[in-house]
Amino acid sequence: MDGKTTENIHDLMQEIGARAKAAARVLASASAERKHAALIGASEAVWARRAEILDANQKDLAFGREKGLSPAMIDRLALDEDRIRGIVDGLRSVAEQSDPVGAVLAEWDMPTGLHIRRVATPLGVVGVIYESRPNVTADAGGLCLKSGNAAILRGGSESLHSSKAIHAALVDGLVSANLPADAIQLVPVRDRAAVGEMLTMTDFIDVIVPRGGKGLVGRVQADARVPVFAHLEGICHVYVDRDADPDKAMKVILNAKTRRTGICGAAECLLIDRAYYAAHGAPFLAALKDKGVELRVGEGLQGEPGTVPASADDWGREYLDMILAVKLVDGVDGAIDHISTYGSNHTDCILTENDATADAFFARVDSAILMRNASTQFADGGEFGMGAEIGIATGKMHARGPVGAAQLTSFKYLVEGDGTVRA
Repeated sequence: MDGKTTENIHDLMQEIGARAKAAARVLASASAERKHAALIGASEAVWARRAEILDANQKDLAFGREKGLSPAMIDRLALDEDRIRGIVDGLRSVAEQSDPVGAVLAEWDMPTGLHIRRVATPLGVVGVIYESRPNVTADAGGLCLKSGNAAILRGGSESLHSSKAIHAALVDGLVSANLPADAIQLVPVRDRAAVGEMLTMTDFIDVIVPRGGKGLVGRVQADARVPVFAHLEGICHVYVDRDADPDKAMKVILNAKTRRTGICGAAECLLIDRAYYAAHGAPFLAALKDKGVELRVGEGLQGEPGTVPASADDWGREYLDMILAVKLVDGVDGAIDHISTYGSNHTDCILTENDATADAFFARVDSAILMRNASTQFADGGEFGMGAEIGIATGKMHARGPVGAAQLTSFKYLVEGDGTVRA
């Protein structure tokens, strides 16, 4: 409980919400130059505080090991100097992007004499609830700042020390640019009651972004009274079509599964066209096994060396570990049927040299991100040129796919006349 009662948590969150709402009013009209300065200042502070951040991360890693986190989850939690440099680069990249606030999205004239513009505006206060990865503190805070939104950040209990240290650097940046320190606030307690409070703070929070596993997102979707950008689990499929290039298939499959297993863009299920398997076999399975991947295979593949039979629970499962489900399917139609049944609408990939087959896959698979001949590990706002992301939205309303600064805006209509009246 971190020494706080449920009543204390309610009062704490109400105070955080009120301060965030006040800060959001200032940010909404802050100049692009001041936001840029705050982000650059934050990036410099992160680097200057890197020893402090790494010390804090060691405390979190010890806490995570005591909790029995898997090696993949420990990897998500761990920071080193290269990853801190990545945080710095991400903040700088967001800083250098064009300011989305005030952008004219559409403009037209009416026969009545009205001139109408649709202009991007901040959402207001964004609540972000996330697990494990402390870099999300910087990504979410930076993107909210760029888009003129105040942020209330509730990181995972296992990353509390790291998140506090990174948050302190973000506040340094805000203060250096003469913006309110309350523009980015971190919930300072592990108590889960704080999450429940955030989900019902309709007077203060305009949208909730959950970033984590199925349990977290499910709870948020079930209990939230605040609108939600859902970032559901990443059950990412790679389909090897009969017209796939074997060399490309080997490279993409290995990278999609093994580069980092603990991220939402990691491949969790490999689908192989029966015709491809008959013609080429599946040498990538041996390569995956050599990398340490446990292969849980369906009917027709159980003669492959070093594999184990898949159970019904292996389809539609996010492992976030060195485990891969593998299945033979009857062509692109079979792949699409499987993905439609077991996918999470996150990221799915087809490996093929056939344009018509790729077009069918792109048209009929209803996921936020679809890839052809490219690793699912590219499902990342930074790799999409957004600098960073606050999450991968798997719903269909407002934002979908990587949520960057532009996706954290709404819009309003600016209508101008010249003494114009309606008949």
